[in-house]
Amino acid sequence: MNLVSRTITGGLILLVGFWFIFFIGFIDGPGIDYVGIFVGFLFLILGSYIFLNKKEDNIEEIKSKGGKKKW
Repeated sequence: MNLVSRTITGGLILLVGFWFIFFIGFIDGPGIDYVGIFVGFLFLILGSYIFLNKKEDNIEEIKSKGGKKKW
């Protein structure tokens, strides 16, 4: 992923995580509280990983043995 797509994807997943924690975890009914908080934290971890992962930006050269391949 490049910087723009990583920022958009990570930011959206972080927003979904915050939404799960605050609106579903604390405002909704009494039985769903822990599930919303748990799922929200999973989304926060995933969104943070995508947002902060810079290893994917580097493009490696293709190294083939023996020169060009013939089809």
